[in-house]
Amino acid sequence: MDTGTTDLLQPVRAIATGVFVSLERMFGGLSEFDYGRIALAILVFALFFLLRRLFRHVFFTIIGKLFTLNMQAFRDDLGRALKGPVELMFVAVGTFLAFEVLKVAEDGALAQFSGHVVQTLLIAAAYWTIIALVDPLMEQAAPRSGRMTETVIDWIRKALKCIVAFFAIVAVLQQWGVRIGPLLAGMGIAGAAVALGAQELFKNLISGVLILLERRFQYGDWVKVPNVVEGTVESIGFRSTRIRQFDDAAVQVPNSDLADNSVINYTQMRRRRIYWIIGVPYSTTVEQLRDIRQQIEDYIHGADDFVSYKQASTFVRIDSFGASSINIMVYCFTKTTNWGEWLAVKEKLAWQLMDIVAKAGSSFAFPSTSLYVESLPADRPEAFLPPEEGRPRLAPIDGAPAAAPPAPNPAASNPAAPKPPG
Repeated sequence: MDTGTTDLLQPVRAIATGVFVSLERMFGGLSEFDYGRIALAILVFALFFLLRRLFRHVFFTIIGKLFTLNMQAFRDDLGRALKGPVELMFVAVGTFLAFEVLKVAEDGALAQFSGHVVQTLLIAAAYWTIIALVDPLMEQAAPRSGRMTETVIDWIRKALKCIVAFFAIVAVLQQWGVRIGPLLAGMGIAGAAVALGAQELFKNLISGVLILLERRFQYGDWVKVPNVVEGTVESIGFRSTRIRQFDDAAVQVPNSDLADNSVINYTQMRRRRIYWIIGVPYSTTVEQLRDIRQQIEDYIHGADDFVSYKQASTFVRIDSFGASSINIMVYCFTKTTNWGEWLAVKEKLAWQLMDIVAKAGSSFAFPSTSLYVESLPADRPEAFLPPEEGRPRLAPIDGAPAAAPPAPNPAASNPAAPKPPG
């Protein structure tokens, strides 16, 4: 181990020496043999490993006394985040003491290996602590920053964790004697080569940053990209955004598609529109049309479900003459933007429209076709009429009744039939 680490661990070594002397006395000089030291070292490591949760509980109990009742939620978040790092720190101490039990020579290979292992565990615990603190600290900082949305906070959280993880890897490599300078230079050259083939990746990364800066959408927003996807935003990553469709299928959309195309954000609507064209038949009189239009307009202006005509465009007008109907346009906005509530308001409006049209003495038109015949051909065939009392009938031609055919003669049709008397 190096001099700095030795100085820091000197108090621990002094305490451990006293503990080990007592253990040696209890085991009757077992440490005089190599296998005895190995068994004792394993016992020490196992003891610290098994008691790591107890140590964590004691540690957080002591730390919890420093927090006030107002910071109880932060204390709980901190406890959940630091659970792993504190246990790893306790295991690192146990690993150090286990190597001390072996009493290896300070200039030997085993001593160097033990120093690297212990320091690697300490470095991992330290950087893991920093990474674990990112989440609770960001949760505390978010309410104090009105400009940072949940999406931006999530990106900052991910970026900080990636940076800390990078420095942790560098520190561990340096601890094991790996030269970082040449490695980083080689990675720079390789990164330039990879960047030429990863242009799409960087394009998506930049597009994701633009989405956050422009605040196009946030988590939970209902968005639609024409001919691409429509659904609820679940997460915005460095390369793609996950959108949950309404059929509950998750779609990973590249950020470049969201940045290059028009994105409709329905969540940001201030109100929802109703635009209908209803048709009444041409038999409807002018007075009936006026009555229908006026009653519909009065209902929309008087109902609390709709935005006032002073705040949003509201029209009920005779719009056009269709192929089989006179069309009335109904154009208004609802106060609610919730889809389910909007459907309920539309349903109430539909019931009201049907009642208004029925009370006005009119009805709703449907597609129909009228056929007008100016004249019929002279040599047209006779129309078929069903027989009456067993005798066939012929339809009249040009208004004159057709002559009735003679009554059927049973004898002529059946020679064996008996002839009538006289």
